[in-house]
Amino acid sequence: MRAVGEPAQSGDPAQPDDGAQPGDPVQQGDAAAAAGFRVIVDELSAQRDELCGLRPELSFEDVPAPRTLAPYASALAATVQVDDVDVASGRLVLLYDPAGQPGWAGPLRVVVYIRADLDPEIAADPLIGQVGWTWLTEALGNRTAGYAEPSGTVTRVVTEGFGAKETEPAVTDFELRASWSPAGPDTAAGRGALDGHLAAWCDVLCAAAGLPPLAAGVTALRQPSARRQR
Repeated sequence: MRAVGEPAQSGDPAQPDDGAQPGDPVQQGDAAAAAGFRVIVDELSAQRDELCGLRPELSFEDVPAPRTLAPYASALAATVQVDDVDVASGRLVLLYDPAGQPGWAGPLRVVVYIRADLDPEIAADPLIGQVGWTWLTEALGNRTAGYAEPSGTVTRVVTEGFGAKETEPAVTDFELRASWSPAGPDTAAGRGALDGHLAAWCDVLCAAAGLPPLAAGVTALRQPSARRQR
């Protein structure tokens, strides 16, 4: 499995390293750890297939994973499409280090990136960053058995046209970058360690795209019919 979307910032774990290829996860450790990681990746693939059935607007693809952040890594990209228009995209990277790393709470770390268009009036809301972060924490709380050491940023990116493009309206994008460690009872064992974490990320991606939630308690940014075509 592998991860997604718009170009990430330099040094972002969600940005694949040069030379990495989609397909098998990056594996640099012993056979037992590699086998355990493969189980987790296969379970994520099954979760991805299930989500495609629930959210036809979602499409996934395998993409290269970073090679230097952990002994094992896998990545997945996703796009939300409404009326044949891409309205949001994202990337999820799964890192696995049996010895753990500073800032992690266990051997696993999930790193995600999300990008979506914003209406200008919504972009001007000073609370949009808090809203975006709440989407993530509520989705993780609702979907997973637990998470720890969350970290991230929410950014508004404004694009303005000049010269021949000066008549084009300014466009504001929403970007969320975040990471956390799964902290459920099965994390150490591997099997079932990531139950719900892929769904939580997709909940946030769809909320940013303006899709109505599958479950109560999550508010979408807005309806996707008003979004611009990229």
